[in-house]
Amino acid sequence: MLRAFALFSVCFLAALLLAVSAPSDSVSEHARQLHFSSIVLDTHDDTTQRFAFSGYDLGKRNTVGHVDIPRMREGGMNAVFFSIWIDGRTMGPPAVLSALDQIDSIQENVRKHSNDLVLATTADDVRRAHDHGKIAVLMGIEGGHMLGNDIHMVRIYSELGVRYMTLSHFYNDEWADSSTDKPAHNGLTEHGKDIVREMNRQGIMVDISHVADKTFYDALEVSKAPLIASHSSCRALCNHPRNMTDDMIRALASKGGVIQINYEKSFLDQAYKDASDKWNGGVVAEFDQANKECKGDQGCIEEKLGEQEKKATAEGKLPHVSWERIIDHIDHVVKLVGPDHVGLGSDFDGANMPDGMEDCSKLPKITEALVRKGYSDDDIRKILGGNLLRVLAANERVAHDLNSR
Repeated sequence: MLRAFALFSVCFLAALLLAVSAPSDSVSEHARQLHFSSIVLDTHDDTTQRFAFSGYDLGKRNTVGHVDIPRMREGGMNAVFFSIWIDGRTMGPPAVLSALDQIDSIQENVRKHSNDLVLATTADDVRRAHDHGKIAVLMGIEGGHMLGNDIHMVRIYSELGVRYMTLSHFYNDEWADSSTDKPAHNGLTEHGKDIVREMNRQGIMVDISHVADKTFYDALEVSKAPLIASHSSCRALCNHPRNMTDDMIRALASKGGVIQINYEKSFLDQAYKDASDKWNGGVVAEFDQANKECKGDQGCIEEKLGEQEKKATAEGKLPHVSWERIIDHIDHVVKLVGPDHVGLGSDFDGANMPDGMEDCSKLPKITEALVRKGYSDDDIRKILGGNLLRVLAANERVAHDLNSR
């Protein structure tokens, strides 16, 4: 009996030591099965900008960037919104033409890689893609300036498959104030409110990432459908204007919306943001300088920003940030408004990733971390993609109701 007890004690202590010493980024079999059986949906990837790169092939594992099909398969990312973006100071017909070119490039990549990818425009499309082992590709326009100040483009973009539009980007557009520009419209203009109403009619989700706080509250009041923040984090944890305050998150949740956590270091970690602002003058100033040096070449801009950030970190000018800060922001939202109003909006290929989340192949670590925190399997599935699909389906219903009148 004593021998059996001693053997049990040794085994128990060994298991306890193993649990304590297990690396924080290891993935248990339970978490792995949960992750790879779930719809893992990312609402904001700037990979579209890489489609124009010479030699960049979405179907091959690349040595640059954060997203390609092999790494999506490895990380279990089976639904993604590819972002359509152009500098917010480009307006009118040139902005529209650029958006149309990028929509075409996304559709062409889906055609080229049809064994792996399928274009999706509804929540049911995403679920069918998952059932058939395909990666669902959706599209989001990052900035209302790409309407060319023409409300008719809302319908045209919807018909082409766009399913969310960010109301502004770094700079104010003709009808909405940005969070990183000086206020010009006191939020949304009357024309901007009409655009939100038209987005509701066309089933395009209203995205309030990048917008000024007043723009957010205006859009929330006008929209009949739940809103999303496609790639924002929590201002309570990192005081960046691109992030949402607790009051904003509560208001978003009260109308059924969802905040998709951004992995950019300066949105996750206050120490990094403070050091980054001191080093480069802030995200807009950093972008402007890279844009000037690259003469508007978006691929060059992304590469330059990434190289400069790595160099500054290596020199000790910027602190390291762990991927686990993503979990802190998810957990903050859950404690604030529950597990139904948060998801994943990485900003892959458009931001500086934290240590340990170097690309989309690392996504199973998020599921493992949530399992370790005691989240239920159902709640984890919601966070990985279910919450966003609920909001997408709600926007579809609102569009149907509005068009049936």
